[in-house]
Amino acid sequence: MKKQLLSGLVAAAMLGTMALPVAAQNIAIVNGKAVPKERAEALKQQVERAGRPVTPEMENQIKEEVVAREIFMQEAQKRGLEGTADYKTQMELARQTILIRELFVDFQKNNPVTDAEIQAEYDKFVAANAGKEYKASHILVAKEDEAKSIIASIKKGAKFEDIAKKQSKDPGSGARGGDLDWANPGSYVPEFTEALVKLEKGKMTQTPVKSQFGWHVIRLDDVRDAQLPKLDEVKPQIAQQLQQQKLAKFQEDLRAKAKVE
Repeated sequence: MKKQLLSGLVAAAMLGTMALPVAAQNIAIVNGKAVPKERAEALKQQVERAGRPVTPEMENQIKEEVVAREIFMQEAQKRGLEGTADYKTQMELARQTILIRELFVDFQKNNPVTDAEIQAEYDKFVAANAGKEYKASHILVAKEDEAKSIIASIKKGAKFEDIAKKQSKDPGSGARGGDLDWANPGSYVPEFTEALVKLEKGKMTQTPVKSQFGWHVIRLDDVRDAQLPKLDEVKPQIAQQLQQQKLAKFQEDLRAKAKVE
């Protein structure tokens, strides 16, 4: 009798120790149903992918969210909502979204942007933007006569900056007295660029310059060699841009190869 009792106690103890790892794999038991830790881990990864740090406080919030979802899901199942047409449609859309996202993640993992590709893109950027930068100011108005009147006023001693603040139709530069800051001359519309590069430092156009925006009075404030960022400063942005281009090309190729009737 004692031997049988002892064996039973040993067996119970062994079952208890075997059950511990299983319980440790769950966050909670809701109405008798286990809620696995994997759900919380998946939510945690979503938060981290969004660029938000997962603090201990947030980990607790994630656990509470997972438990709440289980409670609500069980209630929805009790009401038979899994069998509705709308639920099935939404589940199919969600399945497609997740599977497509995994396809794109897999493509990017197997087609990473290389340092050589980044260097080549940077070299193209340098070639396109090297040379001179111009610091210009302008006053933009709607009519040629108004622009001519402004030029005459400045020649008589009126301050370019004061007129720009009061009369310029360009709200951004107008508030700064017409200042357009440093820029590659090619970044402006052709008519503006053509007039700007002909000016001497400190001089303004003697006649109004017409563009699609209106009539400009342009002053060249300074010229310098282009100040371009170093490769290390823009490497992450270039890598992201190239990654997006590769993914877009992958999508275009798949569409081109698909037989759509």
